Amino acid sequence: MPGTDPGDVYGRLVAEVGKRIAGQRSTLELMIIAMVANGHALLEGVPGVAKTTMTKSLAEAVQADFGRIQGTPDLEPRDIVGYTYLDEGNNVKIKEGPIFTNILLVDELNRMQPRTMSALLESLGELQVTLGESTHALPKPFIAFATQNPLKIEGTEPIPKVLADRFLMKIDVEYPSMEEEQEMLRIKEAEAQTTVNKVIGTQELMQLQRMAKEQVKMPDEIAGYVTRVVDATRKDMHAIMGASPRADIAFMQCGKARALLQGRSEVSKDDIRFLARPVLSHRIAVRSTGGIGVHGIIDGILATLG
Repeated sequence: MPGTDPGDVYGRLVAEVGKRIAGQRSTLELMIIAMVANGHALLEGVPGVAKTTMTKSLAEAVQADFGRIQGTPDLEPRDIVGYTYLDEGNNVKIKEGPIFTNILLVDELNRMQPRTMSALLESLGELQVTLGESTHALPKPFIAFATQNPLKIEGTEPIPKVLADRFLMKIDVEYPSMEEEQEMLRIKEAEAQTTVNKVIGTQELMQLQRMAKEQVKMPDEIAGYVTRVVDATRKDMHAIMGASPRADIAFMQCGKARALLQGRSEVSKDDIRFLARPVLSHRIAVRSTGGIGVHGIIDGILATLG
């Protein structure tokens, strides 16, 4: 990608999306990291904290096709992946579902029935769908952001750990500060005049993904630190289940993406510590009688390992 600096791309993406939202800088950083790491992310937060706006605005900034699926209890797999049908000439035709896009927002994933949720996450993992007797690859690039409510309210259930494990990260989207809420009002007031400009195209995004994978290295000592952190989640007395080996891979992919965006050629311990909560929190099952939350487990491990 001659003439394009990854750090400059990151700064311009933040600036363009910032035209539509107030605050949420760390959330946006993690979403961009997920895109460059070529993986999917869970966005957990109460309704109204700009999850949809951030995702749609990112798609505009990379000039990518954007699709949205609203999770409901009656949603069926065909409503997501599509279906086959016979036309008037008795020919088999394919109706592609909304999953055939570049950046997909799955709103309220934890409202779906388990069968539909499993079909969706299988497609996300394999980056392809089967329609009739043929298999169809999803477009490239393909990044999914799925939202879930943090509380068990109005028919929602937590996503099973075995399915949540398919996401690179779980990003907690917090309430804005009072100052940010005031800024949000000003943004909404001028929304009709606000345009998110293109920063990069999809081909350039895929080039960034290749650069992170091929040009950024993870030193042996950092790889060792990652495996110690992940292994510690399996031995913690407050955890019923620790993180799977997918967590090691997620640390590597996300660490490389963050290093690239910061202009570095190697993953650092600071990258791993920054990514620990989003990479691990949805992969650890906590004992209900432990008296400590998942973030407490992760913070304790980092404090112990240094």
